[in-house]
Amino acid sequence: MKLEVRGKNGFEVTQAIENYADEKLGKLERYFKEELDAVVVCKTYNDHHKVEVTIPTKFFTMRAEVGEEDMYAAIDQAIDKLESQIRKNKTKINRSLRKKEGVADLFNEDIDLDALERELVGPPVRKKEITPEEMSSEEAITAMNMLGHDFYIYKDAETKRINVLYLRNDGDYAVIETK
Repeated sequence: MKLEVRGKNGFEVTQAIENYADEKLGKLERYFKEELDAVVVCKTYNDHHKVEVTIPTKFFTMRAEVGEEDMYAAIDQAIDKLESQIRKNKTKINRSLRKKEGVADLFNEDIDLDALERELVGPPVRKKEITPEEMSSEEAITAMNMLGHDFYIYKDAETKRINVLYLRNDGDYAVIETK
């Protein structure tokens, strides 16, 4: 796996941190046929460290973000989180993206898909149909908070496009705009 480790908020990346991240990311290589790129961003704050690991592929992007008192522990937890995401979603990805050329070539075949399938079988997905209301982003924030949800789908009053408002982990709001 090609690795890029960056430091932010005054964190200096040492060779030891880079080697540790490289070694831990090596655990994920067994899931893939081709070599992937990985970006590890290490941030330091007054009371904790944060590690963000991003692995883009042609078809989707895997990402994990973990905050911890120790940088090494944060790297461990981020890699564990990514591995869990891969195991949990590998079958779903293969099934849903199978129509796209090359998806079958992304994952190694020696992983037992039947065992993963049994592990992943859960309750049926519920579906809900909505008609997005036309409103401003401020009105959407109020509506979302009134519902007690962490996301809200609405039609923007200015652009007339469907938007998704969501509550970020840091407590701020963000909007995904459609084209």
